Amino acid sequence: MRFIIRHDIRGRLRIHVQQKQMSYRQADILQYYLSEQQFVTSVKVQHRTQDVTVCYVGQREQMIELLRRFRYDRAEVPDAFLENSGRELNEQYKEQLITKVILRYGNKLFLPYPVRAGITLMKSIKYIGLGLRTLAQRKIEVPVLDATAIGASLIRGDMDTAGSIMFLLGVGEILEEWTHKKSVDDLARSMSLNVSKVWLLREGQQIRVSMTEVNAGDAVVVHMGNVIPFDGVVIEGEATVNQASMTGESVPVHKFTGGYVYAGTVLEEGELTIRVKEAGGSSRFERIVTMIEESERLKSSLEGKAEHLADRLVPYTLLGTALTYLFSRNVTKALSVLMVDFSCALKLAMPIAVLSAIRESSLHNITVKGGKFLEAMAGADTIIFDKTGTLTKAQPTVAQVISFNGEEPDELLRIAACMEEHFPHSMARAVVDAAAAKNLEHEEVHSKVEYIVAHGISTMIEGKKVIIGSHHFVFEDEGCRIPDGMQEKFDALPILYSHLYMAVEQELVAVICIEDPLREEAAAVVNSLKLAGIHKVVMMTGDSDRTARSIAERVGVDEYYSEVLPEDKAHFVEEEKAVGHKVVMIGDGINDSPALSAADVGIAISDGAELAREIADVTIGADDLYEIVTLKAISNGLMKRIHKNYRMIVGFNTGLIVAGVAGVIQPTTSALLHNTSTLVISMNSMKNII
Repeated sequence: MRFIIRHDIRGRLRIHVQQKQMSYRQADILQYYLSEQQFVTSVKVQHRTQDVTVCYVGQREQMIELLRRFRYDRAEVPDAFLENSGRELNEQYKEQLITKVILRYGNKLFLPYPVRAGITLMKSIKYIGLGLRTLAQRKIEVPVLDATAIGASLIRGDMDTAGSIMFLLGVGEILEEWTHKKSVDDLARSMSLNVSKVWLLREGQQIRVSMTEVNAGDAVVVHMGNVIPFDGVVIEGEATVNQASMTGESVPVHKFTGGYVYAGTVLEEGELTIRVKEAGGSSRFERIVTMIEESERLKSSLEGKAEHLADRLVPYTLLGTALTYLFSRNVTKALSVLMVDFSCALKLAMPIAVLSAIRESSLHNITVKGGKFLEAMAGADTIIFDKTGTLTKAQPTVAQVISFNGEEPDELLRIAACMEEHFPHSMARAVVDAAAAKNLEHEEVHSKVEYIVAHGISTMIEGKKVIIGSHHFVFEDEGCRIPDGMQEKFDALPILYSHLYMAVEQELVAVICIEDPLREEAAAVVNSLKLAGIHKVVMMTGDSDRTARSIAERVGVDEYYSEVLPEDKAHFVEEEKAVGHKVVMIGDGINDSPALSAADVGIAISDGAELAREIADVTIGADDLYEIVTLKAISNGLMKRIHKNYRMIVGFNTGLIVAGVAGVIQPTTSALLHNTSTLVISMNSMKNII
């Protein structure tokens, strides 16, 4: 790539790309290419001016060489990023806003008054028509007030006031639509599929391949707890599928041979083999956008109250106008009341504040699926943490494999990995990763693998039943036994680790010791949440009481519960809600899904099970639990901003009405100040909270 260096200081470079014109797509390719480099900390590409600002760490020469080597046709960029970047959307709305301002003031400067008056009359038809249609529906709402204000100004011959009102209303509409659409698109992008590997069925064998290798017509196997990666027809298997993200159905749908499944839905129980209809994923994004825009889940109760309050205030504004004229017989004073209303600011500022908070959350790697969850987070007083993969690190590791049947530990690990690789859980990944690190290849020699939620896995290998899972599952549910002479060895298992037990034909053959280290920030996060207004922090885990107690003491939770099942977690959430608590549940596994669904706010870890992420109301990154504290801060700040907006809107507009009735300001000034204050409050609502 050819470029000129415009500005150069240590760690920051601004260049101008030398080409005839930069398209939106090229700007996105360059943005993605640079942002993916390890030593680049931030990138800003301005396609219109073809300027690029890059902040980096390391050597200047390395950065310049990277830019020199760049070619648009060689850069590998995901299609989903290019299709849904949002760059074109932002530019379109910027152009609309700039064009509207230029036309407004250009007309005032260069067009004679009669022409401007004619344009104003033409534009007024839209607003007056909308007001009349609202009245025809027997409603007295905001469009009626806008139409009355514009109509009254036209009747008085005050074209400037009528033009100003319509201009400011138009700017407000653009800003609201822009902010809403951008926030919805940001949210939809974060909800879009993030599946990199799938199980491709080829010649009777399941092969793990990249999504990009799958074509229309291929057969893909989807296991329990995984996201269905493509639209397609079921050709084998039977399962229940959670389609809430696509259809809004709260009850999972039974799918069997011949049924149709959608990309992005989650397989809750069973296993399906699907014939892929199309390999592309853009239709998934489009469906999510439609779902969000039609869904009431996006709105908080405060947004709804603001909209209803705005409409309810309209009759009082009209009544105030009539009474002012009745007692003063002064048209100017009456119009001063009419030009001011509380509804515009309420209906514009509140949704913008909520959607901007959702957008700001996404900047911190937090996906919030609706404004009402930010409101619930602000009011939360109880937080429940799952332990494994949440308070402990998301990447537990195998510390050792202890053999109980004389076989080599590596061989036992190989068998365990062959079973565990089909299921999304942090401990399963630990086993698979340990086998991979030792280059232990594991062919698919077992029959169909059955996954029992929160317990373990069962299958048949060479005609023998093999199970792997928790102590409860292996010894109590399945009735397995410890080999003769091995009790002392079993009693001496290291207590510092979590244990996975593997048995063949009801006899223990191995114990896999999992090192599940506590996150460094866990204790500080719990303390920060308490300072932010959380009164009760609880930890729940399926691990033994010994392990749970050790973690609970180090983290500083108020209560802990060990050896719990998924239904126990959900039941505890319901009990807390029943006594009036606002409950937040945080987890990462399939077994956390019932509790995530039951909580006022369900928070999933981004690299946890797809089912947990799909059901959860909020998803946070796996790298840092401080994102929960950030979410709480944004939620608290949003509520403060909304209440502050209420006070400002009511106070300022009341002052304008009083000044108008007293004759201190004219209707034109009153309208200008009112609409300007609405835009100022709305623009302020778009700022980051923290």
